[in-house]
Amino acid sequence: MFGARTPIAVGILLALLVAALSNAHASKGAGHEVRYRVHAGETLWTIAESHYSGDPRKAIWRIEERNGLSDASIRAGTVLYLPQ
Repeated sequence: MFGARTPIAVGILLALLVAALSNAHASKGAGHEVRYRVHAGETLWTIAESHYSGDPRKAIWRIEERNGLSDASIRAGTVLYLPQ
């Protein structure tokens, strides 16, 4: 009923499942980030101070880099991705 191809198909499906699960796990650990909506009156400096320790300038650079910002100008309502 199933034929000789069934074990091959099951093996391929199993390999695809393992690959998909390992990619999902890697993306959660390596690229963990927080999605953050900017509130009125906030600046990258205040966001960096409240979400990161140490010198806020390094965090500001990371936020600008991750979000493709050309400078530190942001507006209320903007969604930023804060890398961890």
